[in-house]
Amino acid sequence: MSGHSKWSTIKRKKGAADAKRGKIFTKIIKEISIAAREGGGDPETNPRLRLAVQNAKGANMPKENIERAIKKASGADAEHYSEITFEGYGSSGIAVFVECLTDNNNRTVSAVRAAFNRHGGNLGTNGSLSFLFDRKGIFLIKNEGFNIEDIELDLIDAGAEDFEVDGDRMTITCAMEDFGSVNKKLNELGIEPEDAGLKRIPNDTKKLDLDSAKKILRLVDTLEDDDDVQNVYHNLEMTDEIADELG
Repeated sequence: MSGHSKWSTIKRKKGAADAKRGKIFTKIIKEISIAAREGGGDPETNPRLRLAVQNAKGANMPKENIERAIKKASGADAEHYSEITFEGYGSSGIAVFVECLTDNNNRTVSAVRAAFNRHGGNLGTNGSLSFLFDRKGIFLIKNEGFNIEDIELDLIDAGAEDFEVDGDRMTITCAMEDFGSVNKKLNELGIEPEDAGLKRIPNDTKKLDLDSAKKILRLVDTLEDDDDVQNVYHNLEMTDEIADELG
């Protein structure tokens, strides 16, 4: 069961990606806001909020920031965000899927379209990339003293499909419908992921030369720098050459 997951071929090193983005707290606060508005401000009875709080802790967000975000989102003057997605192609035919939380659809549509146009891409219609991506549960866990072999069987029983170890971190992949049971099992084992959620994983990845890959990653960076953008997925294979270039 342990091995090389498809997620590893498209992700960047978490620390490097977060440092470049520089706005991860803003994105988490938006997720906390929409989760609290939809399901209430108690993480114990609101699974989506519980997951958002879990990810906030994994990103080292101060406890007071988390509590303030929940309180604000639960109040009468809470900001209202809507979820919208965009699908399109970057240069060299790389598929790009963008998830947003916004309080102004027109602003977001304009910004996302401009990013694609600026970097040689084009937006498609919603659903045009649905055949290229599967939604999977992804958990990023820091190994803090537990034996991976001791927990694998428990997690497999809960629905885990794939394990990938990279240094002191492990990435666990599961089917979308097993996300809740795997998350519950991790909680029972006393393991709190640094990051967890449903991600869009490409069915197939595409290799590009370094210069072409850089063009795609400039588009991804531009999109991720937008406060309305929560996640950007693509099917560019992050080869060792690209990883080394990114540092």
